[in-house]
Amino acid sequence: MSAKMLDRFYLIVDSADWLVRLLPCGVKLVQLRVKDKDDATLRAEIARARDLCRAHGAQLVVNDYWRLAIDLGCDYVHLGQEDMDTADFPAIRKANMKLGLSTHDEGELDRALSFRPDYVALGPVYPTILKKMRFGPQGLERVTQWKKLVGPTPLVAIGGITVERAPGIFAAGADSVSVVTDVSLNKDPEARAREWVRVTRLPG
Repeated sequence: MSAKMLDRFYLIVDSADWLVRLLPCGVKLVQLRVKDKDDATLRAEIARARDLCRAHGAQLVVNDYWRLAIDLGCDYVHLGQEDMDTADFPAIRKANMKLGLSTHDEGELDRALSFRPDYVALGPVYPTILKKMRFGPQGLERVTQWKKLVGPTPLVAIGGITVERAPGIFAAGADSVSVVTDVSLNKDPEARAREWVRVTRLPG
């Protein structure tokens, strides 16, 4: 997969309700990260997100729930390190599903690359309020190092990323930036999403 096939703005949301609001802003790559729901609720939420993304020509990444992602014919699944322990990678590939994997240190990166992912995520690049992390901020030098190690595999930077920080992250080597609270906690999420789309679609 070419890095050019991965949109430079990678939005993460915790509900399909966000997609109703933000997909019309031009978002083309979105991860649905839903936690602590029963199977029926998860299935319905993922199916709704899938249909909304298809209607807007966007790609949907399902976080964690690879079985449901396969059943529902989604575009991508994203797995963290713990999720990789129990995932059926041959089944994911047989379903022609694209695969993204989280990494935080070189051991995790080596492991992730052995699965030939369609992208690798590195984080947190900056301090993040989203969740408690075992790893401290990685910084821009680590982004550059990671890009050298992953080569043509697209590199997604995540963690504490804002529109203002994006140019430096792209300059450091990231192919895409993953954004959560910079949009969801903004006083005008739609305007912020449109700004992200504008900034990341600029040449260079």
